[in-house]
Amino acid sequence: MDELSRIFAALADPTRRDIAARLAAGDATVNQLAEPYQISLQAVYKHLKVLEDAGVVSRPPGPQPRPVRLKAEVFDLMERWIERYRRQAEERYRRLDAVLAELNETEIDDEEQKENAA
Repeated sequence: MDELSRIFAALADPTRRDIAARLAAGDATVNQLAEPYQISLQAVYKHLKVLEDAGVVSRPPGPQPRPVRLKAEVFDLMERWIERYRRQAEERYRRLDAVLAELNETEIDDEEQKENAA
């Protein structure tokens, strides 16, 4: 699986997304991260392992408690990927707007011709 797929897969889980969102405010220990959840500490460690394997978070080696850090560069990668497709979608919407405007003008012209003929 490529890096971007691992990142999106890791963030597909709402608990992991919430952990990442909380880490955006600053580093935290596993115990601090576990506080709001009704899950075991072991489950939180499993979520962190998935995030760590995907490169979303890091924990320095050493004794406990170790701070968990969000790796911002991962979100830069995601943002570049999303931005590429956002630009493509915007271009498609601009083309659709142009087609709809042209159709609207055609309908108005047709109605005016009918009124003038009557």
